[in-house]
Amino acid sequence: MQFHHHGYVSGDPRVQPAAGTGIDRPDDLPDEVDVLIVGSGPAGMLLAAQLSQYPTLTTRIIERREGRLVLGQADGIQPRSVETFQAFGFAERIVAEAYNIAYMNFWGPDPEHPENIVRTSRTDDYALKISEFPHLIVNQARVLDYFAESAAHGPARIAPDYGVEFTGLEIDDDGVDVRVSYVGGRRDGEERTIRAKYVAGCDGARSRVRDAIGRTHVGDISAHAWGVMDVVVNTDFPDWRTKCAINSSAGNILHIPREGGYLSRIYVDLGEVADDDDHRVRQTPIDEIIRRAGEILHPYTLDVKEVAWHSVYEVGHRVTDGFDDVTPDGEGRPRVFLTGDACHTHSAKAGQGMNVSMQDGFNLGWKLGSVLTGRAPEALLATYAAERRPVAQELIDFDREWSSLMARKPGEISDPQELATYYLATAEFPSGFMTRYGPSRIVGDDAHQDLASGFPIGKRFKSSPVVRVSDGNAVHLGHHAKADGRWRVYAFADVDGAALTAWAQRVEPSLRRFTPADADVDAVFDVKAIYQPRFEEVDISTVPEVFLPRTGPLGLTDWEKVFAAAPSTWTPTDIFEERGLSRDGVVIVVRPDQYVAAVLPLDASDEFSAFLEGAFLPAR
Repeated sequence: MQFHHHGYVSGDPRVQPAAGTGIDRPDDLPDEVDVLIVGSGPAGMLLAAQLSQYPTLTTRIIERREGRLVLGQADGIQPRSVETFQAFGFAERIVAEAYNIAYMNFWGPDPEHPENIVRTSRTDDYALKISEFPHLIVNQARVLDYFAESAAHGPARIAPDYGVEFTGLEIDDDGVDVRVSYVGGRRDGEERTIRAKYVAGCDGARSRVRDAIGRTHVGDISAHAWGVMDVVVNTDFPDWRTKCAINSSAGNILHIPREGGYLSRIYVDLGEVADDDDHRVRQTPIDEIIRRAGEILHPYTLDVKEVAWHSVYEVGHRVTDGFDDVTPDGEGRPRVFLTGDACHTHSAKAGQGMNVSMQDGFNLGWKLGSVLTGRAPEALLATYAAERRPVAQELIDFDREWSSLMARKPGEISDPQELATYYLATAEFPSGFMTRYGPSRIVGDDAHQDLASGFPIGKRFKSSPVVRVSDGNAVHLGHHAKADGRWRVYAFADVDGAALTAWAQRVEPSLRRFTPADADVDAVFDVKAIYQPRFEEVDISTVPEVFLPRTGPLGLTDWEKVFAAAPSTWTPTDIFEERGLSRDGVVIVVRPDQYVAAVLPLDASDEFSAFLEGAFLPAR
């Protein structure tokens, strides 16, 4: 972690110096803002944390609640989300307090005594097979706390305005008039209008922002209900601290141990819902949910000591017909955006809701920041809906199949291993690693994909260990990238480094063209070099200046942008082999949200410059 580039720091280095709108930030909502975020859920809080890195902008986040979320309903954290937490600086801390899913066990009826259940398989969880990040369970409220800390410690010092309710909006060519009212406190009932350039609707499944722009959820509710409860129990069920899918003659359970020990979340199958039920199943009392859970676990016993939270829901699969306010015929510029449950709802059992919502916020945040600071053309904002709506549809399709498999009766299952097989075979999707964005102004074509087969264009940058040349330490290349709104350019050298040196000389004018003259030379592009030899064989004094920039008010050299790929004492891997990289060298351009934007050979400096022309505006 680097933090002395502006001079000596003796305090917490995670607290960045306040700047711009973060200096003397007013307590009350201003009359005019650049971005108004409605709702402080996962998408909203990540969006606030990202925009806190843009202190020249005025960003506010309003929330109807009077304070922080105390009890979150979402709890599953997929590896891609932990990778995102790494970029925001709190992965290690949240992993330490979370429950790590190491295995998922599957139970079914005992063939000899079908009224009882037996373990049918024990499977390793998929996370660490496809990522260096784990699959976690942690309270949604804690995730929001960490993003709130990141937002508050960023230069813009963003914090939620609690007790403020969104009531409506009107859009014109230049912005949005947002009506809000104060809920509770000394200003209870007071109404105001806030002028915003852009609005992000992060206000959940019953989104008022969605209604205000005339968008609707498309989909249906299946005729199946589940009870869910967070409980502290005593039980003789042997897998109580292991994630389990349980199928029995009495119904189904998805059992998920929770963080802190003792606590568990149980999804309990309540069966088919009659056509004329009219949602009465939602009134199922907690005692009935507990009773059914006990029946399903037979012959094991369940003694519930405390219920921290419970609910009943009918499985629904819906995607909003649009993720922004652009008309169906494509006219107009997007001013209002929908994220998270406001634009996609589904069952909770696949552990996707919070995870996909956070990626909505990550996708949108740097785009808003780039446009409002003049780095990128306004047309960039149209890529939010174009990229995220297909992801939401894929999520709905996956969840529909997973939910159907989870709800089957024993007589409908011909292969007891089918659910376990499906769980492992589809691992890349729930992990968050299947997302692949199509060609656009910020995603290039695949003409040179063969130069880097392990970095598919449009997919997230999959990190790998390298050795830092300046000190010989083994580090994960991708973990050095923070959620600071910068693009990453990874330049992998040819065998002797001559082509890399020539590339650096040719592209430096293009990099400077899109970087403000009064900003650090790496303020927009974080350019790194990865040489093929062992680190001690790389003469850092001969490395081009673009990889050793002098930054900050003191003009200090950044020594942490030069790496070596060859195995050393501390890392047995070679990233060129691990990621199928050409030994002739290759350049990987990565967006601020960690997705690969372009793969280019070292001699394609014109193509590199042309890509930047489409994604950026010349610096003012």
